[in-house]
Amino acid sequence: MSNTTTDNATKAGDDQDLGAAGSQLSTAPQEEQPSLPSLGVIGWARWFWRQLTSMRVALLLLLLLSLGAIPGSLIPQTGIDATKVADFREKHDILAPVYDKLGLFNVYSSVWFSAIYILLFISLIGCIVPRTWQFVGQLRGRPPGAPRRLTRLPAHTGWRTEAEPEQVREAALALLRKRRFRAHVVGDAVAAEKGYLREVGNLVFHVALIVMLIAFAWGQLFKYEGNKLIVEGGGFANTLTQYDDFRSGNLFTEDDLDPFSFDLVDFKGTYEPTGPNRGTPRTYEADLTYSVGAYGGERKTTVKVNKPLEIDGSKVYLVSHGYAPVLTVKDASGKVVMDKEAVALLPLDGNVTSSGAVKVMDGYRNAKGEREQLGFNAFFLPTHGGEGSSMLSVFPALINPMLALSAYHGDLGVDAGTPQSIYQLDKTNMEEFKDSDGKLFKKQLAIGDTMTLPNGAGTVTFDGVKEWAGFQIVQEPGGGWALGGAVAAIAGLAGSLFIQRRRVWVRAVRGADGVTVVEMAGLGRSESAKVPEELGDLAGLLYDKAPGAPEPDDSEESGNSDDSDESDDSGTPDETDPKTSGPTDTEAVPAEGAEQE
Repeated sequence: MSNTTTDNATKAGDDQDLGAAGSQLSTAPQEEQPSLPSLGVIGWARWFWRQLTSMRVALLLLLLLSLGAIPGSLIPQTGIDATKVADFREKHDILAPVYDKLGLFNVYSSVWFSAIYILLFISLIGCIVPRTWQFVGQLRGRPPGAPRRLTRLPAHTGWRTEAEPEQVREAALALLRKRRFRAHVVGDAVAAEKGYLREVGNLVFHVALIVMLIAFAWGQLFKYEGNKLIVEGGGFANTLTQYDDFRSGNLFTEDDLDPFSFDLVDFKGTYEPTGPNRGTPRTYEADLTYSVGAYGGERKTTVKVNKPLEIDGSKVYLVSHGYAPVLTVKDASGKVVMDKEAVALLPLDGNVTSSGAVKVMDGYRNAKGEREQLGFNAFFLPTHGGEGSSMLSVFPALINPMLALSAYHGDLGVDAGTPQSIYQLDKTNMEEFKDSDGKLFKKQLAIGDTMTLPNGAGTVTFDGVKEWAGFQIVQEPGGGWALGGAVAAIAGLAGSLFIQRRRVWVRAVRGADGVTVVEMAGLGRSESAKVPEELGDLAGLLYDKAPGAPEPDDSEESGNSDDSDESDDSGTPDETDPKTSGPTDTEAVPAEGAEQE
């Protein structure tokens, strides 16, 4: 029977037994305590660089970056919605100047956010480069030789065997290589190592973070995003003047716009007709014809929600839908000043109750022959509930459309050069048309109805309804790299968390009595049940090839057995029987000198 057991006792002098065996299980750089009195300028610079490139500072900067992004989602941003920023300034006279000084209306382009971003970038690079070179050196090298005393390691076992030491080492070498260890013979022992992918995962994770940072910065600097509302039969060309609103990164130029155009041929929307989800959209589809480049051929496609049209680096998303009543307007003399023109109105609720403005800016003359401009506040219901019902649509589809108009005349203010919304009517220089009771002239129209303005000022005919679709054109360079970096970061993090790097040594030497003594030990980066379990599994397999030998005192015990007055008749083998001896159970023992992280 083997008398090798796990040693729980530790001695200070034995800490050095591990030597190189317990070193370089990680690529973490060794931190040196600076001698503050003699640092000097170069010393302080080195100390600052060492702190900046440490993992704890990188994690701190990553946390600060996450916290710094919170105001960007809570406070209106100038680059995203300038109107909301203007409203915020009007409502918060004291808070708005403070936000301006802190750059909270432009978080992602502010000095402090950029500083955190750049420092994190530098910290990650400074952390990865030395780790990478160190890891490459470890890959090119071999596992270190066995410590002088394997019993000082956290997990160890041993037994005696009649096999030759060379045979034991050869069997151990073959076994460890079969179990995918990197193994070789060093002196009287076999040294093996496994779990290099842990450090690979660690490095992949940090490299992926750098890729994500670069992709994010690239996307923010060169991206563009714009919206365009198109009525059926209308079109769009990808130029700045065609957009209803447009936002871009700081390094974007007009030459970065992909050359393409498209027309909205037809829009189709279906809705749940009954049940608790009545009126809920089922499908939104926009049939388009598009062409790429100045001389590209015309092609057909259908854009759906979350299924954009992709052209080069740009994506065309379908984001909204509404209705555009078709109107014909005649002046006092019967001249047509608006010929069956579709006017897009904005939806107000889920049933697409819509409102907007109709503006007749050119060609209109009143009953006196004077040039004027007409304006109408418009309210549209795709499905009117009938006479006596409220002015709200009861279903989003075109079942019983009704258009309500209130009329004004005068100066719309569009010639003053001041920008104004096409969906709102500026009544500053407008006068109301009056009905017979002296109130604002207004009327509800079904398709085909005509509204005659007071005093022979003209007519307005409701000819029909077209549908419009809102499109968002987006170019986000670096999106693919950011996605790839995120996937790689998750894979690397999983590898660094679930793969354990460990070393195993097998020593086989001839004892003083000529019997081979086998010692096995394992060492991991941290205390874990996996190392002793794996060592026990390996010891059992190796024991099958080099079975245990009887202990030196077994022959004496067997020779005195006849003189014994008592014998064990139970048939249970004595625990010192050579046939039952084997490797002792492995045990995890905290050993001083082993690397703890």
